[in-house]
Amino acid sequence: MKKLLWIGCLSYFLIGLAHVVLGSILPVALEHYGKDYSQGGTLIFAQFAGFLGGVLLSPPLNRRFGKRGGLLIAAALLCIAELSYMLLPPWGLMFVIAPAAGFGFGMIEAVIGTIIIAAIKENTAVAMSRLEVLFGIGAMVMPLIASGLISAGYWRMSFLVVAVCSALTFLFWARMSFGELDHALGRRQPDDAAGHIQAGESSNAVSSSDSGTSSSTYRGRNLALMILFVVFFFLYVGTEMSLANFMPAILIEKMNMKEAGAALSVTCFWIAMSVGRLFAGYIAEKFQYRVYILYSCLAAVLLMAIFPFTNQIWSAFLTILLLGLAFSGVFSIALVFASKMLPGTEESTPSILIASGGVGGAILPLLTGWSLDHLDVNQSTWMLALFTAGLLVISLVAYQWQNRQRAASL
Repeated sequence: MKKLLWIGCLSYFLIGLAHVVLGSILPVALEHYGKDYSQGGTLIFAQFAGFLGGVLLSPPLNRRFGKRGGLLIAAALLCIAELSYMLLPPWGLMFVIAPAAGFGFGMIEAVIGTIIIAAIKENTAVAMSRLEVLFGIGAMVMPLIASGLISAGYWRMSFLVVAVCSALTFLFWARMSFGELDHALGRRQPDDAAGHIQAGESSNAVSSSDSGTSSSTYRGRNLALMILFVVFFFLYVGTEMSLANFMPAILIEKMNMKEAGAALSVTCFWIAMSVGRLFAGYIAEKFQYRVYILYSCLAAVLLMAIFPFTNQIWSAFLTILLLGLAFSGVFSIALVFASKMLPGTEESTPSILIASGGVGGAILPLLTGWSLDHLDVNQSTWMLALFTAGLLVISLVAYQWQNRQRAASL
């Protein structure tokens, strides 16, 4: 199980790199192609449309090729897409490459998240937080690398970094053995190991997804709760990706920062995210998931409301760091929180919520890119603050919902 968790962490590190590489070099890439921010937002939309496709198509691909086979397909596709990005093809071809890249890291995220939540029953939030820490490290390191490459004039090589990591991830998944979990991941075992496989509880937990979708259905109050979480993930991922992809552009427009320096803002954001995720799982387990989510969203709203008033670089970076801490554990803890509030749906709920996040990650950056072209930069940040306020409202409703559930069960 530890080996599976660590290679899952490596996969999430790759996802972190892939999520932000385009945003890290977006201002200089748009300058290279002679495009504006609206068109940059459209490119990010295309990438996250591919992300959504990867999440939604992962179940049938897993049934056809096994989870390991699905991960190999996704890693290979991501590697090819990033190498294609590096070649700087004509602008029109970028809209073919972007969905392929999104499909690759979307499928990896969906498969790994489902495996971990289904297999690890105790301290699930801690396990998911470990994955998210590596996601944050990847998302933190990539803008730092991109900043150095932009300064050196080799910004296109940022895509090569992701391609190399994709190739390494492919090799690890192709060659590594996980013992009793190999059967659940789709790798055939020798006949004399069959009894050992059947005895493995973890194997049974993970392989339950291969038998079909969860037996529980979303009806009545459960359907309403699921819709609530779908909207939450739509807003959260959309807001996070808008910040990750357009934060450098916002600082360039707001404070006339240079491109290389502005790219470091994303690194600061993900440093804070990574540090926060080291403790998020433990804090959430100690103080309850709903409390963690509520106060994290409250802090995020306050910081997003402050950000338009920051006029100095140091104050902007300080706000970005604090915002990263506030957002750090929201995704993973909310994913576990939703699965726990909808018992029996652990196999389907993560994929649905990750998919809804993919939709938000496609649509809201598109809207953010449009706003940066047509509105004042502070109006764009107020729009992001409004999205964050929506997260607070939903977290408060979920908090009260669980209170009523507990009161009814007494």
